[in-house]
Amino acid sequence: MPSERPGRVILLAGGESEEHEVSLQGAQQVLAQLQERYAVQTLVISKQGALLSPEASQLALGNGQAPLPGPLLGRELELLKGAEVVFPLLHGPLGEDGTVQGLLRLAHLPFVGSGVLASALCMDKAMSKQILGAAGLEQVRWALLTRGQFRSSPEATLEQVQQLGFPVFIKPANLGSSVGITKARDTGQLQLALEQAFALDRRVIAEAMAAEHPVEIEVGVLGNDELLVSPAGEIRYPGDFYDYATKYTEGAAELVIPAEIPDAVANLAREQAALAFSALDCAGLARVDFFYLPESGRLLINEVNTMPGFTPTSMYPKLFEAAGLSYGALIDRLLQLALERR
Repeated sequence: MPSERPGRVILLAGGESEEHEVSLQGAQQVLAQLQERYAVQTLVISKQGALLSPEASQLALGNGQAPLPGPLLGRELELLKGAEVVFPLLHGPLGEDGTVQGLLRLAHLPFVGSGVLASALCMDKAMSKQILGAAGLEQVRWALLTRGQFRSSPEATLEQVQQLGFPVFIKPANLGSSVGITKARDTGQLQLALEQAFALDRRVIAEAMAAEHPVEIEVGVLGNDELLVSPAGEIRYPGDFYDYATKYTEGAAELVIPAEIPDAVANLAREQAALAFSALDCAGLARVDFFYLPESGRLLINEVNTMPGFTPTSMYPKLFEAAGLSYGALIDRLLQLALERR
């Protein structure tokens, strides 16, 4: 591993997406680790898209009120100057989708995580599904829907989705953390689910249910060219699916590491996680999610997250802790990987 250590680190948090608060929660955890070893400054992007001053960022990170209108442009970018590496701990559109990554590339600043292409591909569920399918990875049956299609031909759109069978999951194509996901059990619920999803995104994914009770598996990947793959972890929860509240409420879900699945399945999940990471040209880190169907023995890839959560309930750091890499060591390694890619 490289011994190079960055001097000034900027931790970017917040963002305009529905996952603003999730980003701030994770940033608090990461900041506590960074402060022990680096000269670090946290900059928060407000929900209005402004890069807050260091003082206002501290207020925002502490759940204070620090409104500042305006886009992340112009003089605000001066705040990034002098950083040796940036940790863009941002989730969702205008943060994790390649936009901020492109900005940092233009500023010639090394940053943690994937570049523009992989970030954009993994943010868009439809595009990533096509790449993963081309790589030979098995998935649930799915369909891409557009807002224009739904508005012009609602009955045809409903019929297209119904061919997947009920229940069916409706997801905005470009949101994470299970934001906007609905499980529809009949035509009436499907109509409402589509209306809600299209209010959030012009592209929507419909997915057939993998099984009545699939085992949800997550695998962490760390690295650029040489990859460290975590053990497979299992998520257990009492509800219908792993929704936003379950993900971010302490104690709402149980994380089992290693997953209680056959060794052959766990090894396959780790192999396919690395394959998906490479197929999508990811870098630095990613969390790869699967459905395991015990009755048939099938393993279905669900999605790849290029900036997984770092909150107290997040799976990614726990997976690598089980692999012997502490939270602090994981953060150190992510910074080193960002410098390697420079």
